[in-house]
Amino acid sequence: MLNAVRGERNGCPFHDLRERLRRVGLRPTRQRVSLGWLLFAKGDRHVTAEMLYEEATRARVPVSLATVYNTLHQFTEAGLLRELAVDGSKTYFDTNVSDHHHFFVEGDEKLMDIPGPGIAVSDLPEAPEGMEIARVDVIVRLRRKG
Repeated sequence: MLNAVRGERNGCPFHDLRERLRRVGLRPTRQRVSLGWLLFAKGDRHVTAEMLYEEATRARVPVSLATVYNTLHQFTEAGLLRELAVDGSKTYFDTNVSDHHHFFVEGDEKLMDIPGPGIAVSDLPEAPEGMEIARVDVIVRLRRKG
């Protein structure tokens, strides 16, 4: 199995995930490994806590919604996920942590990566004293025609 951290092959995807968690300073608990497997085994994707909770329930992973939220935030703080606030009440977690931007399909509540370096952001304001710009997230909202 391909190791999602460095492209190395170990042969055991759960071992690779446990190592990935250890490398970022997280203890590989059963719940973190189970949720990490659900998150990362399907490639780059965008999920909400509720979506991951539903997947965990279907996979018979015994976790609460609060545990899912806590794990997503721990993974984000460790650099494994990227958090995107799309609407005031809707937060997505992106398994692709590289610098990139997104389309959001209104009505479908679907978030998609914008392919390639298609957006250039310039003329940013200066950050207030003692602060620096960490990143810029561009979300282009789409709706179906007609």
